[in-house]
Amino acid sequence: MSAANPALDAWRSLVDLDRLSAWMDDRGLAGGPIEEAARPPGGTQNILLKFRRGDRWFMLRRPPLKAHFNGSETMRREARVLGALADTAVPHPRLIAAEPAEDILGAAFYLMEPIEGFNPTVGLPPLHAGDPKVRHDMGLSLVDGIAALGAVDHVAVGLADFGRAEGFLERQVGRWKKQLESYNEYEGWAGPGEIEGIDAVGAWLDAHRPQTFKPGIIHGDYHLANVMYRFDGPELAAIVDWELTTVGDPLLDLGWLLATWPESDAIEAGTVSVKPWDGFPTADELVDRYAGQTDRDLSAIHWYGVLACYKLGIILEGTHARAAAGKAEVSTGLALHNQTLGLFRRAMRWIG
Repeated sequence: MSAANPALDAWRSLVDLDRLSAWMDDRGLAGGPIEEAARPPGGTQNILLKFRRGDRWFMLRRPPLKAHFNGSETMRREARVLGALADTAVPHPRLIAAEPAEDILGAAFYLMEPIEGFNPTVGLPPLHAGDPKVRHDMGLSLVDGIAALGAVDHVAVGLADFGRAEGFLERQVGRWKKQLESYNEYEGWAGPGEIEGIDAVGAWLDAHRPQTFKPGIIHGDYHLANVMYRFDGPELAAIVDWELTTVGDPLLDLGWLLATWPESDAIEAGTVSVKPWDGFPTADELVDRYAGQTDRDLSAIHWYGVLACYKLGIILEGTHARAAAGKAEVSTGLALHNQTLGLFRRAMRWIG
């Protein structure tokens, strides 16, 4: 079936099944030929490959051929954090084995257990689509996921050196301002002048920054498109796509959720929505749900939402800049630029 879809079949040049089989043999991971290998549907730049060996199913994850960042290092970090979460309450794909070196498949990769679940932005099954109460609980379960992640003692699970928590909040605006400035290398990009509020939002963030925080693990890109739900209820099956994970202030994950959360049935640029939307909790309900599961100070949660708009907007603008230079699809670049504008409009409303 995959031959009918070249995009889904492109993994064959990046995953040598014979070399992968030999590597699995060395680790005693099932036996026999790799069968039914195929990429699952869904948009992700990284390569996901589901396959069966013997009577066991596996999911392989490796970077694309041309990653924007160090793809192998991203895989090493993802595998490390998934391994550290093994005995926690955080819903996540269970790590099976990881290969940090690049000599097997040309990049670092890892194997994880496939998740039995669905992504809500792709579509809801009948149980979830037909009941607003189930959708309300889906929203609350989404918060439960990052509450559980933020409660993990990162030192106790071996991630003391996983990120530089000291000065994390102080670095944010400068770090992402430099990222935005780096886009000037792309010929044809009009610059940040079209992004209304870019300077005002950055100045507000520096002026109102919380003075202290309790360090913990951050997912880094937490919203409805990066989770999977159980088919039999509103609970999370797994948090996925850990590319931006680090140690810092976990309240940024809640801020990220607020930044991308629709404020009504109307789909705004920059938000991540599900159809039907009625029944999902309000942003205030998300904050209240988180507050009931943490001892963290949420008095400045508004600030984290604005920071998330700032950071995500700048990240998305990178694709627009690359598109201007002919290094990305123009239509994709324009769509993401529109999302950036929407995020900064939201940030400007919030800072009043």
